[in-house]
Amino acid sequence: MTIIRQQDFIESIADAFQFISYYHPTDYIQALAKAYQQEESQAAKDAMAQILINSRMCAEGKRPICQDTGIAVVFLKVGMKVRWETDMDIIEMVNEGVRRAYMNPDNALRASILNDPAGTRKNTKDNTPAVVHMEIVAGDEVDVHVAAKGGGSENKSKLVMLNPSDSIVDWVLKTVPTMGAGWCPPGILGLGIGGTPEKAMLLAKESLMQSIDIHELKARGAKNRVEELRLELYEKVNALGIGAQGLGGLTTVLDVKILDYPTHAASLPVAMIPNCAATRHAHFVLDGIGPATLTPPKLSDYPQITWEVGADTRRVNLNTVTREEIAQWQPGERLLLSGKLLTGRDAAHKRIADIFASGGTLPPEIDFNNRFIYYVGPVDPVRNEVVGPAGPTTATRMDKFTEMMLAKTGLIGMIGKSERGDAGIAAIKKHKAVYLMAVGGAAYLVSKAIRSSRVVAFEDLGMEAIHEFEVQDMPVTVAVDSQGISVHNTEPAKWQAKIGKIPVVA
Repeated sequence: MTIIRQQDFIESIADAFQFISYYHPTDYIQALAKAYQQEESQAAKDAMAQILINSRMCAEGKRPICQDTGIAVVFLKVGMKVRWETDMDIIEMVNEGVRRAYMNPDNALRASILNDPAGTRKNTKDNTPAVVHMEIVAGDEVDVHVAAKGGGSENKSKLVMLNPSDSIVDWVLKTVPTMGAGWCPPGILGLGIGGTPEKAMLLAKESLMQSIDIHELKARGAKNRVEELRLELYEKVNALGIGAQGLGGLTTVLDVKILDYPTHAASLPVAMIPNCAATRHAHFVLDGIGPATLTPPKLSDYPQITWEVGADTRRVNLNTVTREEIAQWQPGERLLLSGKLLTGRDAAHKRIADIFASGGTLPPEIDFNNRFIYYVGPVDPVRNEVVGPAGPTTATRMDKFTEMMLAKTGLIGMIGKSERGDAGIAAIKKHKAVYLMAVGGAAYLVSKAIRSSRVVAFEDLGMEAIHEFEVQDMPVTVAVDSQGISVHNTEPAKWQAKIGKIPVVA
């Protein structure tokens, strides 16, 4: 009989969530490096370079890969012969481990979990509770998978109840383009097929715990229908041309994972959940000997990649930029931003909207006139940092507020990740503003461009408070110009056409 001690279990959970905050799995590093070498789209190649450089920086500095350090997800398989030496239940121990990980003073992780989700939405302050899936199985060990899933990718999760005769491939190829780039490709698609609706979703999530092995599967060939589906979807999803960060290119997914389960004769549940460029998961087994030991990737596993400013990169002074200047910027153009900007995301935008709706005016410390706003919720700083990892959040969530912000505040530009929706683009075009895209999944790299940070308003909102950042050479791409032309609409279409003309090598 195996005895699992309370402290060993809690320590293992805490260590694992710290571990995955700054270490990519080695298989992801290798797969992304291979995709980088093969990529023909310069914009996508630049994005992948930033993600890979950021990954190495995080491994060396032990700081989060992404500012969204995720909702804690734990899969437990508890052996029937295991005995626990504890005065807590298993869920309490998991949550204590998560609490310790996210409140670790040496590597503070962002607390993103809110109580009362349909009401007051108050932050729990320690990123608990975790989402725990537990099975009782044969054996005398505790098998544990942990994952940290960010909101950008989780929000793109899909579920459909197909007819038994419907094509799963057709549904996936129709659905993936509607997901946009908010899930931060290139990543992994996880599919769950069969069971009941909730079982399919669970299968999709669990499939993402597996290692990337699509190239091994291609080399040996499929042995069953699920493997045939994986290969078909891998090729066809990449042929959509969406590319890294939605900028158009050869690689949108690094792998497609599928788990299935028997289902009703009248049903075909299919769930799809993406894993973003900040792919974070780890596996360990407890056998009663002590806490888990996790092996980090070696620095030699990281490719030697540099990201350089091109000769055609435009340097922008945010303190003096004018509407006349931004009217000259072209879709897809690379910029380096220096100067001061304000931050704000969902909660700050909602509070501003409420102020205007009540007939009020913004407090004087919030002055957006002729300025840019950065959609970000940064990680708290540690040691001598000005700010913790501070990558962009998904811009489409702010589309509903864009007309208000541009019409009532004097704002002239926005910075975020992924595409803008129709409403956001229409407002940008109407007010001759611009939208700039920073790379999602490169949060630590982005934070190095921030020279100072201070909270200027709504401090009670925590990481969603409005900050003023002073940045130097912050790299961005013009994603929507002042005429309303979006690279997320134009470039994937171009690359889909190009890929369709590339000869298939047997």
